[in-house]
Amino acid sequence: MKYKNRPPHLFIDKCYYFLTARTLGGKNFFNNNEKKMILLNVIKCAADKYDVKLVAWVVLDNHYHLIIKFINSNKLIRFVTNIHVNSSRLLNKFDDTTGRKVWWNYWDRYIRDERDFWIHFNYIHHNPVKHRYARDSKDYQFSSYHYWLNKEGKEWLDSCFAEYPIVDYTS
Repeated sequence: MKYKNRPPHLFIDKCYYFLTARTLGGKNFFNNNEKKMILLNVIKCAADKYDVKLVAWVVLDNHYHLIIKFINSNKLIRFVTNIHVNSSRLLNKFDDTTGRKVWWNYWDRYIRDERDFWIHFNYIHHNPVKHRYARDSKDYQFSSYHYWLNKEGKEWLDSCFAEYPIVDYTS
């Protein structure tokens, strides 16, 4: 194994994955709303292209998190590559920069059970609060919080947070 701290990817069809990607050097390449929208649109297009169910997402200045489900998990690497190639190209065009490398790496984690799913779901929606982009999840527009708020309602979201708290992730 080339990198001992990078476990091998598990490719399991019809399962959920928690995916995280970070920019090169942790630089804040997506530091305004237009740039975040570029990344979010690329993610949604890649999900359509690779038949990926996009369950939860958050886009921040230097990283993003997703919960996704693949019919064919062998598409995971192509899915991420598509996001990184296209978002880099569009961001570099937006910034009038050529050849700049934007992404450093990504990590995927197979969601093991229902509790694991909901803890990661809540973690994604709390991430803007954790990183001080907003005081409350409802105040941040580049996550799936509002999608779920409109689909299921505030009581449902509050019950998710109550039943599967993320206290360990907020310190």
